Amino acid sequence: MSEKMINIGNRGIGEGCPVYVIAEIGINHNGSMDLAKQLIRGAKEAGADAVKFQKRTPELCVPKDQWNQERDTPWGRIRYIEYRRLVEFNAEQYAEIDAYCRSLDIDWTASCWDEPSIDFMEQFAPPFYKMASASLTDLPLLRKARSTGRPVMISTGMSTMEEIIAAVEALGTHDERGRPTLMIAHSTSTYPCRVEELNLRMIDTLRRSYPGVPIGYSGHETGLAPSMAAVAMGASFLERHVTLDRAMWGTDQAASVELIGLERLIRDVRDIERSLGDGIKRVYDSELGSRRKLRRVCSAVS
Repeated sequence: MSEKMINIGNRGIGEGCPVYVIAEIGINHNGSMDLAKQLIRGAKEAGADAVKFQKRTPELCVPKDQWNQERDTPWGRIRYIEYRRLVEFNAEQYAEIDAYCRSLDIDWTASCWDEPSIDFMEQFAPPFYKMASASLTDLPLLRKARSTGRPVMISTGMSTMEEIIAAVEALGTHDERGRPTLMIAHSTSTYPCRVEELNLRMIDTLRRSYPGVPIGYSGHETGLAPSMAAVAMGASFLERHVTLDRAMWGTDQAASVELIGLERLIRDVRDIERSLGDGIKRVYDSELGSRRKLRRVCSAVS
């Protein structure tokens, strides 16, 4: 394995590897196993390498002063804490998701928002943990994820450079054998995000700051072009929220890509990868005919 690559199942993430595409289902399933399976299957058919969910312990993640606030939800108008409980899958449901993903040969993981959620997810042996931008400054949670021995991917939205540096120092970038264990995703935490706030050049900044660490992009824009640009700029992995319908109920739906858009995105990402080449100038065989017909050959003038 390359010292600049992280091994994820049968795939590598990093220098010289195809872009690893993560379809972020999150909570866009709205608590429905049927919707979750439709999204998993659609992501696989579109060519994604992995799907990702979110795992929370509501009693730890929802501030107590918000528990009794009433919200309109797919289950009617209920207390916010009840909504957060209803949208969480239990162990039996995640076992079903695990089996379904294995049957389709697609990786899956979850963003864990609290320590018990990491303990919960360990029973499924995820190939890596993704830590949300909101968790970047929760250093005990980051260390808990790192203590599992699995690679950790962090998102850097809503964060200062100083906070990113502190998170990286808490996690470390390589193991004792010098192999990378950390992946860093540039992100802007606005849903959806305006293109002028995407700041894609941060991908270059992070690559310079952390050589040998795979740098990627987690996008929340409504279009596809910035995600393609991120790949052209060298992103090693790409994450986008996915949905069956952007008009569905839910806070993340509007910043998500519908499955047909995900298919187009991945197709174009693979075209971009093939088009980048190696930077060595050469004359291709396909050019030789044009070279013979169109080049004017001049004799040397004394």
